[in-house]
Amino acid sequence: MDFIPMTSYETADEAVRARYDDQIAKYGRITNMKRTLLHSVKAFDVFMEWYPLADLCKEFIGERALSLYAYAISEGNRCLVCGTFFRKILIDSGDDPDSPILSEEENLLMELGFSIAEDPHNIDPDIYASLKERYSDEQLVLLFAFAGIMAATNLFNTAAQVPLDEVLYGYRKTGVTD
Repeated sequence: MDFIPMTSYETADEAVRARYDDQIAKYGRITNMKRTLLHSVKAFDVFMEWYPLADLCKEFIGERALSLYAYAISEGNRCLVCGTFFRKILIDSGDDPDSPILSEEENLLMELGFSIAEDPHNIDPDIYASLKERYSDEQLVLLFAFAGIMAATNLFNTAAQVPLDEVLYGYRKTGVTD
């Protein structure tokens, strides 16, 4: 049994139904996380700011690098839902998330993602130096803000015990269960 039950479209109010409809129109489905968040429309709306931040980051690092960065943060946070979600994206695009072939930039972003998740107080100075060489201050703010909302998403899914979406079952790491 879920710690917080997911909302149901059939019993939801108009504001919640509007967000369901929007998610289904955009993505073809609504995830378990979003159905759980919709107990509070405000909380849902705050977490949906993930998408505009992701889009801004994609403009300068690209979609694959962003997926690898988000995957590293999610794996570092040990979030089953988000880690598996990004595994799916990487696998479906032909990557091996357990042994990806990385560009220098992608390697830097994965190192940063793991570092942020594992111990943000002790990020290697070499990572900071490489980041400063590669990105503007605005881009750095976007990368760290994205990491923050990604970590918050991981925290919500883990602490609220959001169940893994069925579409992700086949993408779990070997030996990982709910």
